[in-house]
Amino acid sequence: MEEEKKKDKKKSEDEVYPAEEQGILQDTTSEEKKEEMEHGEREEDPLTKEGREKLVEDGEMEPWEAGFAEGASDEGQHAKDALTGEPLMDVEDVVEAEIEGKMYRFTSEENAQKFREKKEKEDL
Repeated sequence: MEEEKKKDKKKSEDEVYPAEEQGILQDTTSEEKKEEMEHGEREEDPLTKEGREKLVEDGEMEPWEAGFAEGASDEGQHAKDALTGEPLMDVEDVVEAEIEGKMYRFTSEENAQKFREKKEKEDL
């Protein structure tokens, strides 16, 4: 009985595959991605920040197109109120506010003020 347990344990250990074989790869840094694109080892993907930067740099994409792609990739949050997540499509006067060096958009000045207060509390 003991020998069977050892065999089962050995068998299960043999069936463990390295992460790479399972498609689990380490996250690459932004610099590594840029280097890979420079050497042709990675495609310039317009849905990634690094890919957009490279495409604009190479003249293959206009800056406005990069902004559009950023929004499409969900990295851009410019189409929603930063506090409530409410879409800004039907809002007459969108309020823009620069907070901690980033530009945020809101449906009202009241939401902008609440967001500032929330950020201040988070920084404490």
